[in-house]
Amino acid sequence: MKPRLFVTRESFSDVLDRLSGYYELEVWDRYKEPPYEVLLAKARESDALFTLLTDRIDCNLISSSPRLRIVAQMAVGYDNIDVKCATERGVYVTNTPGVLTEATAEHTWALILAISRRVVEADYFVRWGEWRRLGTAWHPTMLLGVELQGKTLGVVGAGRIGSRVAEIAKAFGMRVLYYDITRNKALEERVGAEYVDLDRLLEESDIVTLHTPLTPETKHMINEDRLRKMKKTALLVNTARGAVVDTEALVKALREGWIAGAALDVFEEEPLNPNHPITAFKNVILTPHIASATYDARHKMAELTAENLIAFYEGRTPPTLVNQEVVKIRPPGFTT
Repeated sequence: MKPRLFVTRESFSDVLDRLSGYYELEVWDRYKEPPYEVLLAKARESDALFTLLTDRIDCNLISSSPRLRIVAQMAVGYDNIDVKCATERGVYVTNTPGVLTEATAEHTWALILAISRRVVEADYFVRWGEWRRLGTAWHPTMLLGVELQGKTLGVVGAGRIGSRVAEIAKAFGMRVLYYDITRNKALEERVGAEYVDLDRLLEESDIVTLHTPLTPETKHMINEDRLRKMKKTALLVNTARGAVVDTEALVKALREGWIAGAALDVFEEEPLNPNHPITAFKNVILTPHIASATYDARHKMAELTAENLIAFYEGRTPPTLVNQEVVKIRPPGFTT
């Protein structure tokens, strides 16, 4: 009898077909994620879960699911999963790092270019008729933006994605500062990046881009005090996690002109309320958590999730196991 796998959202058919050779699948077929009560009920009767970052895998769910052996997450981040509780219960947790690095770095640069050159604002300027109403085809001060060459990019979090963003900055002739809890000497050698503390990075950067995981230490890392340290001409870009930024403080900073603008792909509240104060600013670009949204990246994410599940089924340690210490508590597989 095959172990039961609950897949919390529709995925790529070829990946699901492959998994069906190992697991008895049940796929949640609605666009919106399953409510917590449904997820809890499904987890209780499942041996494995294929999850997304919008699924709350807390200790109550893990403790209430005696059959559960692995939570395979189709995401790099896993702040929605109580990893400590999972480890204590012998439940394996996996994620999908690496395969979405290029997509997320490219989207970060799409946001940097769009906010620095006021692309979205200019698009509205044309579409809503303001350009036509002014009756002037070209003016020396129309929609002036920021030239990147010679400017300073501050990268907060120098992991795979942050490092790739820093590498691309070299092509624009930018100076790169970076901050992380550990020094990345390889990045320094590749692009000439300079390792600095967070306060100095914020004080000297023309563009600050965030690439840290959400942890208790990074929650509201960018708060009112730190926003005040930034240049008035600086731009903030976030493709990491929404709660890394204190949204109320950011709204205040934008309203009072502490910084020049922001481009955000992630939010403390998702989906974002269209009436949220952050949506009122012309100097803010908002995208709906789509930094990894290319076919290539999302398909690779699904494939890696399947690889983790198949490895576990076969009694092998999953290739991107988050909680490595769980192996000492219970070996991989469904035989124990």
